[in-house]
Amino acid sequence: MLLEINNLHFSHTKDHPLFRNFSLTLDEGKIIALAGESGCGKSTLLSLIYGLLNWEEGEIIFEGNKLMGPKGNLVPGEAEMKFVAQNFDLMPYATVAENVGKFLSNINLTKKKETVKELLEVVGLSEFANVLPKNLSGGQQQRVAIARSLSVLPKLLLLDEPFSHLDFARKIELREKLFRYVKEKNISLIISTHELQDIIPWLDQLVILQNGRLIQNDSPEETYQNPYNIYVAKLFGEVNIFTETEMKDFEIPRFAYYPQQIKISENGFEAKVLESRFAGNHYWNKIISKNKELIIYTNEKIQGFVKISLDS
Repeated sequence: MLLEINNLHFSHTKDHPLFRNFSLTLDEGKIIALAGESGCGKSTLLSLIYGLLNWEEGEIIFEGNKLMGPKGNLVPGEAEMKFVAQNFDLMPYATVAENVGKFLSNINLTKKKETVKELLEVVGLSEFANVLPKNLSGGQQQRVAIARSLSVLPKLLLLDEPFSHLDFARKIELREKLFRYVKEKNISLIISTHELQDIIPWLDQLVILQNGRLIQNDSPEETYQNPYNIYVAKLFGEVNIFTETEMKDFEIPRFAYYPQQIKISENGFEAKVLESRFAGNHYWNKIISKNKELIIYTNEKIQGFVKISLDS
């Protein structure tokens, strides 16, 4: 067991408790996401794990050792961990390469240079090695901070919304290189996100938080197929929610169906097409069946009346 959180209590203020008897265990070598709406406690939990905030009760155990938090550490943070928060804390008058190599030993400068070069390739900033951080965009600064945190091969890396400042193309490039690198180096990773679609293919575990409560903790596939409640289902994007009465009307076993889980079929429920719009790799359609409006995705534009079936 890499990390244990047992019966944790934390409040931002006396009037605003966040975590109450919060418990969580995380295994070594895993990529784990903390997901939930803004304000659910993702960033706060990362700060607690890293030792930037004091908790009221409970314990956090890392590799069998109880963490002390700010009260017990002269220097903020915990050994064997690195945390990339929303403020990147880069050295403004050092180049990108110098920032990435900040924690690396100067005993073997050739090895240090090779490591910095490798990490800049991982985050897609090789051509910016000699640039100062002030001349970079927010997304580029974020990638420098990630590369710097990887340089010392921490046992646990904590990333707070690491793709939030990136455009779509850069996000696609970085996420694959980053996740492959941490797996190759056996670095455990906890990543907070409110955009699950960006990282689902690489996750081993998905932890859903809501107002400081642990709502669901399972594999991404299990969470997607069987969301605990409407809140969880909506974190995966557009979703059709059914009441108990509607579930009976459609003869379905669950309350949440994603657009791709409703198919056009020869046999099924009759539906009227209200809208059909091109959306890139699919058509986005709004239909109505049994007086309920539904969103479905199709490969082709549809119109008029169709029949639909819902995945069991």
